[in-house]
Parts: sequence; C-alpha cells; structure tokens
Amino acid sequence: MAPRSAEPNAKRKAHYNDGSRAKKAKTVTGPKHKKVEAPESNGASFSDSEDGGAALKQGKQPPASATSNGHAAGKALEKGQTSREAHAKQKQLAQERKAAKPLADEVARTKKLWERLRRKSHVPKEERQQLVDELFSIITGRIKDFVLKHDAVRAVQTAIKYATPVQRKQIAKELQGAYAQLAESRYAKFLIGKLLVQNDTEIRDMIIPEFYGKVRKLINHSEASWILDDIYRGAATKEQKAHMLREWYGPEFALFRSGNKGEVTADLSNILAEEPSKRATILKYLCDMTNNLIQKKMTGFTMLHDAMLQYFLNLKPDSEELKEFAETIKGDENGDLLKNMAFTKSGARLACLLLAYGSAKDRKQILKTYKDTFQLMCGDPHAHMILLAAYDLIDDTVLTSKSIFPEIFGKTDEKDPRNILALANDPNARIVSLYLLGGQSKSLFPSSHADDLELLSELHEIRKTTSKKDAEVRRKELVAAMSPQLLAAVAAFPRELVTSSFGCQFIADVLLSAVGDKTAALEAVASTAAGEPNPALPEDADPLYPPPPHISHTPHGGKLYKTLIAGGRFDRETGTVKRIDPPLNFADVLYPVIKEHIVQWAVGPSSFTVLGLLEAPDFSSKKELLKLLKSEKKTLEHAATKVETTADSGKPKSKGKDNGSKPKSGGNQGARLLLEQLRA
Repeated sequence: MAPRSAEPNAKRKAHYNDGSRAKKAKTVTGPKHKKVEAPESNGASFSDSEDGGAALKQGKQPPASATSNGHAAGKALEKGQTSREAHAKQKQLAQERKAAKPLADEVARTKKLWERLRRKSHVPKEERQQLVDELFSIITGRIKDFVLKHDAVRAVQTAIKYATPVQRKQIAKELQGAYAQLAESRYAKFLIGKLLVQNDTEIRDMIIPEFYGKVRKLINHSEASWILDDIYRGAATKEQKAHMLREWYGPEFALFRSGNKGEVTADLSNILAEEPSKRATILKYLCDMTNNLIQKKMTGFTMLHDAMLQYFLNLKPDSEELKEFAETIKGDENGDLLKNMAFTKSGARLACLLLAYGSAKDRKQILKTYKDTFQLMCGDPHAHMILLAAYDLIDDTVLTSKSIFPEIFGKTDEKDPRNILALANDPNARIVSLYLLGGQSKSLFPSSHADDLELLSELHEIRKTTSKKDAEVRRKELVAAMSPQLLAAVAAFPRELVTSSFGCQFIADVLLSAVGDKTAALEAVASTAAGEPNPALPEDADPLYPPPPHISHTPHGGKLYKTLIAGGRFDRETGTVKRIDPPLNFADVLYPVIKEHIVQWAVGPSSFTVLGLLEAPDFSSKKELLKLLKSEKKTLEHAATKVETTADSGKPKSKGKDNGSKPKSGGNQGARLLLEQLRA
C-alpha cells in the first residue's frame, strides 16, 4: 500500500479556494497527476473556449457587495462609468419606479404637507388651516388608498388631529368596513386610535361593532391585538365590552350576540346558569384561548385578564381544574403574567384570590414573583390590593415583612426613610403604608376606594378556611416589623409631612398605632409648631408666591396637634377618646415650644389646640397655662365676641338688608370655650 501523504491536509486546502487565486494542490503522485496552475485573477474570466476547448468552471466568486471598489451590490460598472455615475443612475431608476406607483404625486404632496403641519409651534393658525384644507382636498374619497401606505398614513393622522368634528366623521364613514383590516396593519392601526381618542360616541359606535365576530382572530394577531385591547379597555362601553368578551366563550357567541330581552352580559356564571349543559364546552374553549395567549407571551391584555377571572370564578375551589389553572399562571416564565395581571382590575383581583386559595408554598412563590415590583405596585389603583391581601392572608409574617417592607419603606440599617415620604401623600400608596395601623377607616378608604373594601371582605371570608393564624396576631406582628421605618420617617421629615392633610394623617396614625420608642418622633413633630404664628411678610416677598402659612393657620395642622394631645382616636359610639397605652404625653412636649406665643394660638385658627392642653389628663403645666390665659382675658373676650359682617367679607349688599349689618359668625369658638375654662 502506498504511503499516506506527508501533508494530510493538502487536499483539504484545495476546497477553500476564494476564487481570486487558484493554488496548485500539492500531491506525492507522479507528473501525470500534476494540475495546471491558474493565473491570478485580475477581474477577467479565464476560458479555453478561444482554443476550441470547453469553458472551464471558475471558482466561487465573492459576493458583489464585498468588491473592493465599493459600488452598489450586484451592479457591475459599465465601460467608462464611474461609481458616482452608477449611484446617480440607480437613484434615478428608484425615483422612476416610485413615480410609476398609484397616487405617487398625491402621496408626495401629502408628505410635504405633513412635514409642515407636524411642526405645530412653527406654523401660524391661518397657514395651518390652509394646509389642512389642502390635505383634505387630496385625501377625500381616497382615504383607504392612503391609510395602508406607511408614509401616507401619517398625513391622514395629522388631518384627523386638526380636523373639525364633521371632517372626522367623514373620514370615519369613508373607512367603514375596513377597520378590522386597518387593525392588522403595522401603521394604519394607529389611525383607529386617533379617531377614538376624540371621544365621539357616533364614531365609536361606528368602529367598535366592526370587531364583533373577529375577536379570536384579532387578539391572536401580532399587530391587531394591541389596538383591540386598547379599544376594549379605554373606548368601549359596558355593553360593547360584553359583546367582545363573550366571544371568548365559544364560536356561537360570536355569531349570536343578543341576550334575553336585548340585554348582553359577559358574566359567565349567568350564562352557565341559563345553559348548564354547555359548561364543559365553554370552559374548555375559554381555557384554550387563554392558554394560547400565555404560551405566546401575550399576557398584558386587559381582555385576557377579564376572561381569566371569569374562568377562575366558575371553577370549584378544590377542583383539579382550578389547581391546573393556578399552576399555569404560576408557571409562566419570568412571572410576566402575574406582573401584568397586577395592574388591571380583574388581574389584581385574580392574583388576590390565588393568594387566598393557595397553600403556604403557593403564596411564597407568588410573593417572590413580585420582588422588585412592590414599590411600583404601591401607587397603582389596582396592584396595591395585592399587598393588602398579602398582609391579611400570609401566615408567615417574617416572610411578608422581609419581602415587602425593605422595598417600600427602605432598609432599617440604611435609615433612609425617603420612600415613606413619597408614599404618605399618594392616594393609593398611603393605604399600603397605613392599612395595618388604621384598618378600614373611612379616612383611609374614601368612597373612591369602595371596591377595595368589597374585595377585602371577600378575602377575609375565604381566609377563615385557608389561613391558620389569628388575624389580630398577624397584624400586630407586621406592625412591630414596620414601626422602626415609620417612626424614623416621622422623625426625619416632620416639616415636609405636616404641609399636607395626608401627611398629617400619616403622622397621627404612626404615633398612635406604631410600637417602639416614639420620643424622637414626638419632639420632631412638636418642633414644627415653633415660630411666630402671624409673622410679618419680608419686604422683598413676592406677592404672587407668598411663603407657606404657619402650621397653626392650617386646618390639618390644628387637627393633628389636637389628636396627639388627646392621645387617642375619638370613638363615635361612646363619645369619648380611646387613649393608647403607653400614653404619648404630647402636651408636655408641645407646650414648651408654643409657650412664647400661646395667646396667639388661643385666639387663632388653632385655638382648640390650646383647649386640648387644658383638657389633657396628663398635662403637667395646666396651672401655668391657666395663669397665662387669665392675664390675657380681655384678648380672649375680644376674639370670642368678634363679629365678621358681610361688609368685612367683601360680599355685595343683599336686597332688603343693610349692607354690613348682618353678622356672619359668632367669633372664635375655641376662645369662647377657653373663657369657660377660666370661669370654672
């Protein structure tokens, strides 16, 4: 057997020829196997056809885009033509092709108009109106041809922006029958939003019904799904939402949309009550649609969350279907589904119900999913309910406190309570901060948050069978864990907090309900009362931007001091104040600060603060205060009997009455009560 080549890779090298230089393969065979070495390639092809032989196949040529002269890919230069000339010719050909397209001139003109109109601040009103009129003259009657062109649809959107209501309705009518197609367009879908954002009911009722019967198709479309959900969430009426949501229950609901007596409902429990035989079919269809979107990672739709909630509410608590559904939600990669659910009404309620029905392991997994999102959830109208549910449902208070409190309040060792300062004045975040302290009080849950109380009531009913720890024990353990951060915030930012009514309520709830050493916080709050209650304005003060009033002249400031001096909350049932234990003794902390100006407090808007000092059972300087007030008895009498007339208030004279003769008020009520204390 002949020996192997001394260069085993020699034959392999021949396959890596780049076409520009054909190299001779080295072999150990005789001369009869010697190959002819091809000359270096200089741009001209090599061929034996001139000698009568067959044309030889050339090596693989490099792509045209990789040529050294850098001219356009795939285009060879003509004889005597430079690269610049070739580019100019190609540009000319491109323009000719564009000009040959339908409506080429009109599209070009609309683009020029759009370029001018989009610079709103640089276009005078008269010129803008002329440009809009010209734009409408071009697109009227041909809008469908324009909206499907990515460059022309912007001009149509600008026309809608500056159009009159009549012109917008004209555009909407011209596009009738094409809205489902526009929703699937990458650019034209925004045109639908432009039409609906004007809140025209006629246009809305013209557009939305065109999506009936096509919800399943459009919600799975990469472009149409987002505009469809935007319409469902922000533009559709309750009845229109019901029409679209019913299509998640089966194809028959897309074809037959009328309910009993003309009423349309998307409440699945009512539908199943009317037709119980279809329960399995409807639930399977609904489950398949939701799973399809979850698998596609399209989990941010409000319509999806509404459908998922309807599915969950119609499952039995201990059924295998519910367990599988819960696992599907928890098993979503990266937890995107749970995070998206938190910021919609139905999604947040579903997340709360999962916490309520879940095991301890399930609750821990859900809480872990929301890590690094708690601070954002605090201020959301819906997501904050998940945090309240965690407070009320999770028995492991150590897990709850270590997972939630460091993120929303700041870590204790950092002593940086600035997060709480922002939370105290947010209408939703303040509920998360104070719920464990103030409970379900009306001051914390106004009428705008009535839905929150309904959901909490539902969760409290469920936890009777799913949670083991006593509710009050759970609350006290959480309060003990959060108190250090709350007291630190009050001690660090008292002046910022007392400037608003929400901030004053925050201070009162923390000092009355938190546990731990409150000395620093009480002294900090008392320091905000220092200073002259009626200071003279500096000469250089700006009349348009006067300095903030002294806290004694604000209603929320006076109420805060009165509450802290009383040392507890007023109980309407008993008509008394329920003092906390241990007592705050705030009267002794506040009095040295305001002693110098006590008379001005007694005759000012916060006179009830001084009255509270006299009525406080733990006030040690009561005799001293009475002596000071007796020395200024005439001042108190003048304030108590001072009458403000209509003339003083600047109101015009009423018919049949003497201007300025009718008293408006009976003087300072607090000063009058102080006089009664002096006479006693």
